[in-house]
Amino acid sequence: MTESTLTAAGIVLCGGRSRRMGQAKAMLPFGSESMLVRVVRLLGEAVGPVVVVAAPEQKLPPLRATVSVVHDRQPDRGPLEGLAGGLRTLGDRAESAFVTGCDVPLLLPEFVRRVIGLSEGYDVGVPHVDGFDEPLAAVYNCSVLSEVELLLATGRLRPAYLFDRVRTRRITADELTDVDPKLASLANINSPADYRAALEQAGESSEWFSNYEP
Repeated sequence: MTESTLTAAGIVLCGGRSRRMGQAKAMLPFGSESMLVRVVRLLGEAVGPVVVVAAPEQKLPPLRATVSVVHDRQPDRGPLEGLAGGLRTLGDRAESAFVTGCDVPLLLPEFVRRVIGLSEGYDVGVPHVDGFDEPLAAVYNCSVLSEVELLLATGRLRPAYLFDRVRTRRITADELTDVDPKLASLANINSPADYRAALEQAGESSEWFSNYEP
């Protein structure tokens, strides 16, 4: 498969409430890093620059000086709010952005590059696996910002509304498994059980659980 000619940046959304996890996922330890630092590092191996979008007043671990940090203008409005903030911050520094959450510690740079390559010629390229879109493992052309802002202004907060309005390429699992056989890049951490499984898959210590109180 040919390399993408798109100039792609990265956006990491970390403003969710982490209700099932019980604490901020961005700060969870993963090896020698926090979860957010790890995801930013892995994403940065495939794209750049990288923008982190946090909730208002959210505490974050220290990040590299090259990483831009922006906060949602309004809280609790879901991924479209974060996407808008990230795209505004990028401005004209990129043509598109791979958007992910902060809770995918098994993200593979090869997966990111593949999704970018398959998104050329479209406004959005989104993996569609087991009947569901994966909006936080997708590529968005920076030109969709106006559509995102329109949806936010009218209270239509689901990414599916955006996919219906722009040229969207739905990417099948078969187009991704040669670079990510287990689709680990889509394995987000929603609970302590997910967290333990990801640590074990990565061969990292799970000492955090010795002090964990459900």
